Amino acid sequence: MIGYTMVGTNDLSKAIAFYDTVFKSVGVGRLMEMGKGMAWGTDWGVPMFSVTRPHDEKPATAGNGTMISLVFDTRAKVDTIHAAALAAGGADEGAPGLRGDEGPQAFYGAYFRDLDGNKICAFRMGPA
Repeated sequence: MIGYTMVGTNDLSKAIAFYDTVFKSVGVGRLMEMGKGMAWGTDWGVPMFSVTRPHDEKPATAGNGTMISLVFDTRAKVDTIHAAALAAGGADEGAPGLRGDEGPQAFYGAYFRDLDGNKICAFRMGPA
């Protein structure tokens, strides 16, 4: 049901460089360049992640309680994208690890904030 997600930025060139680095670490590339933003994804048939300057030209702010979650097929990719985000200047919001019990519905996640303070979760559902 989700077509794409979007977060705002106050410095588009820095945000694009940040997400190029973060997404490249797990093999995800750019899909679409827009005048005020950029979108990344694995395929046109699945949801994309995008960053943009706000349409109303007012400063971008991170939403209180807002978080974008990105699903991955391995725990190693969760570890990799979290490390890449921190190396690119992002802030740690929760190191990679199992949240709850191991098993068929196990949740393995990591959390970070981008350069504008937007909170991102990378996760893998299922056993290791």
